Amino acid sequence: MSAPTDAKLWLTLEAIPGLGPDAAQRLLQAYAGPEQILAASGAQLESVVGKSLARAIAQGVDAALLQPGLDWLAQPDNHLITWLDPAYPAALRDLAAPPAWLYVKGDPAWLSRPMLAIVGSRHASPQGLRDAEAFAQALSEAGLTIVSGLALGIDAAAHAGGLAGLASSVAVVGTGLDRVYPARNKTLAHRLAAEGALVSEFPVGTPPKSGHFPRRNRIISGMSLGVLVIEAALESGSLITARLASEQGRDVFALPGSIHSTLAKGCHRLIKQGAKLVESAADVLEELAGVLPARGGAASSAASPGSTPDGAGDVLLEMLAGGPLILDQLAGRLGLTVEDVSVKLLAAELDGTVAKLPGGLYQRLF
Repeated sequence: MSAPTDAKLWLTLEAIPGLGPDAAQRLLQAYAGPEQILAASGAQLESVVGKSLARAIAQGVDAALLQPGLDWLAQPDNHLITWLDPAYPAALRDLAAPPAWLYVKGDPAWLSRPMLAIVGSRHASPQGLRDAEAFAQALSEAGLTIVSGLALGIDAAAHAGGLAGLASSVAVVGTGLDRVYPARNKTLAHRLAAEGALVSEFPVGTPPKSGHFPRRNRIISGMSLGVLVIEAALESGSLITARLASEQGRDVFALPGSIHSTLAKGCHRLIKQGAKLVESAADVLEELAGVLPARGGAASSAASPGSTPDGAGDVLLEMLAGGPLILDQLAGRLGLTVEDVSVKLLAAELDGTVAKLPGGLYQRLF
């Protein structure tokens, strides 16, 4: 799938000045599709979207405005998924004003997987970054595709962790998919396009604008079973995503922190408001057990942190079966870098399978 057969009609509809998600949904409820909408008279459209917008639709748009989008869709792995497409994410259909179309770069199949959003501060602490990556990897190994917004900080760490697991990661962005914002995440964006997916409701060429990010956030939460917030100040945009998730009937999770840290205050407020306090990936999975599909296949074969990518077994825990070991010993025996083993150990600690002992030793708990 690259684009619907009537892609030009959808791009024409999208190019109508002032046509937002709410008006687009009203039109799609009144008409069978973009061909019927664009063929309608101004008088017919006026009762659906008002005089000004009806006039704009009836006037049409310059065909030259459509060419960048058509050129983009002609490239490999670029897709346009519309409201009428069976591949449109089912979870988004429940939103009050869902996007009428989604641009996707990568594999659209990831949008049909069970998803969990992980969001947080752009100015995260080193511990927060480690937590985000470890939680994301453990939850991805358990079969949840990790969704975030490609921002610096917690978002980027969550994407990295999701990509390291079996269920990969999806980034929802507030720009056109022909650009990467922030530019520092260009390499990460390329990995997501190759191993997961990038998603936007904004047309090719759209620059970053402050008003786009709340719209992006509603898609992040709307596609997800729940939202996990890791490190958020009281003014953090992550709290907007959490609020949207609550309004959409999604679960909200928050990782607590020090009472002295400004980056913990947003999470603590969410917990006071009813968010589930989580200390491990198992806490999230337990809460979602009733809505997650039955685990099986590749996802379940590597559900524990530290599992090998091919599902051959939990090598990390096997190494610790004979007794506690230090980080360097584990890295040497596993043939991995100290950094890679540190991430796996943190994930295992969060999952309750490994404990850190005095002297830098790590012990298997069962």
